[in-house]
Amino acid sequence: MLRTLAWRVAVALPTLLVVSALIFAALRLLPVDPAVTSLPAGATRAEIATMRHAMGLDRPLPVQYAIWLGRALHGDFGQSIHLHRPVGGLVRDALPATIELAGSAMAIASVLGIGGGLLLFALRGRRLEPALETVITLAMSLPEFLWALLFVFVFGVALNLLPVTGRLAPGLAQPPGTGFLFIDSLRAGRFDVFWSALLHLVMPASALGIAFAAPIARVLRTSLLAVWEQDYMRQARLRGVSETRLLLAHALRNAALPTLPFIGRQFGVLVGGALLVEVIFGDPGIGSLMVDALRHADLPVIQAVGLAYCAAVLAINAAAGTLQLILDPRLRRS
Repeated sequence: MLRTLAWRVAVALPTLLVVSALIFAALRLLPVDPAVTSLPAGATRAEIATMRHAMGLDRPLPVQYAIWLGRALHGDFGQSIHLHRPVGGLVRDALPATIELAGSAMAIASVLGIGGGLLLFALRGRRLEPALETVITLAMSLPEFLWALLFVFVFGVALNLLPVTGRLAPGLAQPPGTGFLFIDSLRAGRFDVFWSALLHLVMPASALGIAFAAPIARVLRTSLLAVWEQDYMRQARLRGVSETRLLLAHALRNAALPTLPFIGRQFGVLVGGALLVEVIFGDPGIGSLMVDALRHADLPVIQAVGLAYCAAVLAINAAAGTLQLILDPRLRRS
């Protein structure tokens, strides 16, 4: 298992390097001059040329990338052109909100997906199966941002049950600490902050979770159907094991093994979907930071956010693969 983990890390590092080079080159090829955007309107050509030299934009592209990479390895991702703040600090401040949203959404997606897969399997061949299939197909057809807009209209505007923007109610401040609202509020004993953060997270996390629960249910149901006809399941049935115990104690454990990597891949896609949902709900996470950077052509921030997203996907896939190794001894032996 340790060798497998070391191999995953060894593969992830060059992947990050290639992605960073591609992002760097793609942004530099855009018809946007960071020197112009960082200067006030009406700057002279001499001022632009001076700024380009100060930013190193007059050097060859490989040299620019080598300079950026050397600084990035020391934690320096440059200065935001629009906000005039270190890019690393901006990403670090925005990352906890996105992690809380994505983690909560993945928990909802896993619970709904596993429950839906079990229900689909239990209803196979019955009259209610087509109705449940229709519900799951509808959930898969609507993207996460449409679920978000639907929730805003129903629960935020029509029923006025849940807040629709931000992470906290007006008048409440986040306690200092890690940047994670739930951890910091519990450490400070601020249960009012905790409850407010929970209410603000319900709609965006549910919008993301429902959109990604349906594919998990489909994959789990397919795995259960394959496991159900195995020889060891027939032998357990002959020994008098009940159908419920067969499903929950035997079939589900084995059917979950091919489902886990799929959940990991879904988590990677979910992090990307969280970017747009954050904008809809005004959540100050990575998505809002990226949209603001795109609006102002803030290339250093765009590059850092893209690299952070790639690192998150690689880490999630590695975690899913490691969990599969822990649960399946056959993979460890092979």
